[in-house]
Amino acid sequence: MRVLLIRHAKAEDGSASGADSQRALTPEGRKDTHKAVRALRSLVQKTDVLASSPLVRAQQTAEILAAGFDDQRVTEVAALSPGTPATTLLAWLLDQPIDATVMLVGHEPDLSCFAGLLLSGDPRSVLELKKGAACLIEFKGRVQAGRGCLLWALTPKQLRALST
Repeated sequence: MRVLLIRHAKAEDGSASGADSQRALTPEGRKDTHKAVRALRSLVQKTDVLASSPLVRAQQTAEILAAGFDDQRVTEVAALSPGTPATTLLAWLLDQPIDATVMLVGHEPDLSCFAGLLLSGDPRSVLELKKGAACLIEFKGRVQAGRGCLLWALTPKQLRALST
């Protein structure tokens, strides 16, 4: 299995939209995500599952990604909600096909802690995912905490540079 972790793009300030869960992407966040899709598409030709946090900014990021990956269906996954233990998301991931490439759109610090769980077996941050950043983790066979191999981690700036 390959797991592509993507942090949502730039979003409105909390005061602009009221509730944190309703914060939408900014125009710059949308533009950056469209550029990132081109880069991601060159690095990961296809994905089998596209899952997103239920929060608006993650959903909007996932919808742009979905359009760039052949109108793939976005699945809302509560385990990608902020504050959810990394082990809860791991349990969801274990139900996915063993040979799948799974794209997960979520939030910090949760995605970094999840990467830590996949790479080291400890749900602690081992890398920083800025807004719009991505990393790809691969498993030989079944997903297991501490058994993932980091193939790459790219900042938003690097993704934009690759999109040209």
